[in-house]
Amino acid sequence: MKYSARLLVMFMALFVNLNSYAANTTKITVNGMVCAFCAQGIEKRLSKLPATKAVFVDLKQKIVAVEAKEGMTLDEKKLKAEIADAGYDVVRFEPSSESTAEIKAKLGGSK
Repeated sequence: MKYSARLLVMFMALFVNLNSYAANTTKITVNGMVCAFCAQGIEKRLSKLPATKAVFVDLKQKIVAVEAKEGMTLDEKKLKAEIADAGYDVVRFEPSSESTAEIKAKLGGSK
């Protein structure tokens, strides 16, 4: 019985540690993006933020995915301000455990 309890605790600890390595990404739905220049402008602005690791923009889906650097968190207010200052409307924020590369692959990689 003691052995199974220890084994269970070890597996639970492993599971918790694996989840802590999940990507810290925010998917943002943005209105107003119509061309590659729009996407490039948003990508460039958000890439300059200190907590940003990677940015992916999908024009067709109106999605901007921003991945945080390890150990850092993204500030939704700053993201929204940058996007609004660029002239676009933020519709929705959605946290995601996927990396920007995984989101890009899932959406077909269009820009």
